[in-house]
Amino acid sequence: MKKTFLVKVLCPCLLLLCFFSCERSDIVTSLEEKKLFSLQYGNFEDELNLFSLSSYTPVQTSIQMTDGFFYIANGESKKVMEFNSYGDLISIYYNSDVNPEPAFALEQTDGQTSVTAARKAVEYPFNSLGDIAVDTKKNLYIVDKLPVERQERDVENRLLLSQVILRFSSDGTYIDYIGQQGPGGVPFPYVKNIYTTRQNELVVVCQTNTGMTVYWYNDAGYLLYTIPFEIDLLPNPLKEQSDFEMFVSLEKICPSYTDRTLFVSIDYYTTTVDSASNVQSGIDYTATLTYPLDVETGTYGQPLTIPPYEQTVTDGFSKQVYPLSFDFLGVTSSGWLFFMIADETGYTIQMIQENGQKIIKRHLDVDHNETLYYDFCLSPEGILSVLFAGAETADIAWWRTDTLIDAFLKS
Repeated sequence: MKKTFLVKVLCPCLLLLCFFSCERSDIVTSLEEKKLFSLQYGNFEDELNLFSLSSYTPVQTSIQMTDGFFYIANGESKKVMEFNSYGDLISIYYNSDVNPEPAFALEQTDGQTSVTAARKAVEYPFNSLGDIAVDTKKNLYIVDKLPVERQERDVENRLLLSQVILRFSSDGTYIDYIGQQGPGGVPFPYVKNIYTTRQNELVVVCQTNTGMTVYWYNDAGYLLYTIPFEIDLLPNPLKEQSDFEMFVSLEKICPSYTDRTLFVSIDYYTTTVDSASNVQSGIDYTATLTYPLDVETGTYGQPLTIPPYEQTVTDGFSKQVYPLSFDFLGVTSSGWLFFMIADETGYTIQMIQENGQKIIKRHLDVDHNETLYYDFCLSPEGILSVLFAGAETADIAWWRTDTLIDAFLKS
């Protein structure tokens, strides 16, 4: 049954309880990167088309890792590839108008899917690929843009409704597409991210003109909840602590893997006033709070205060420290929230327990000069994987942050 509601806000005095002390690991050491395999650039079935890296066109390539298998959506070539951890191509979903028939494909018997003993090739007329997700049954979910003649307009909310979620079964069979109301529904506005949960429920996060909207579906694809997040209605417990105007930025929304909870990460900014002229001179980052939201009741729980990244700038004998917000990566099945930010020598990772009791910080050593494009993903187990596109090849690597967390808890 469909349930639609506006997000409820707890009493500000309750939200202020988030400012509690945490047990944390302040020593930032480096994690060891393990390079798994590389992909060549080209148009063959096991190659990436990233020839647009030298242009100003947005890159439409992303990666997901599930149970040691890597799914890469290459929007530039309108295909999705599945690899094992050794770099062997397991399956490919491709638009035959822009891709040659895979060399391993046998003569098709059913007009759609071609299968060998270990690999499969699936033809589908993809238009413009977006995010991808895989559930525990190995069903594949792909965001695709509809042709112009099938797109719709939401005049009241001034939105272009142009995207749907395509569903393929584990054997490569096309099931259907999901729209706002479920199978065959009205197209979505711009889809930022899609997720699947342990119960194989699909979560779709869309960008709107006034914030974001989350659609939550059961394992059959039928709509359970629609949760709109209006910027003007987001919680702001810091407002009463400041004499200046404060701005709220909805940074990211990620679902829990284990239950019907959304984690809503919000950045807060405060205006600065020039003391001499008494006029606004800028906007300063103030804090990041991440709230758990019970989807079934629409009620926020106590937020976590996310410690900022401190960037040090030295000019001669003076030194300034500027706080910066981390990017929210997601939540593991064990309840750790992952945050990341790029720095001069790579990336700083901050892992925080859901209850805020423990914080782990680690560094990923990466030479930015060798990277033209990258895309990170976080698995439910807590493995951090990445696609690094360089000048010659694209490298797939991971960091076993799951074993780090296990060792940290045992110690």
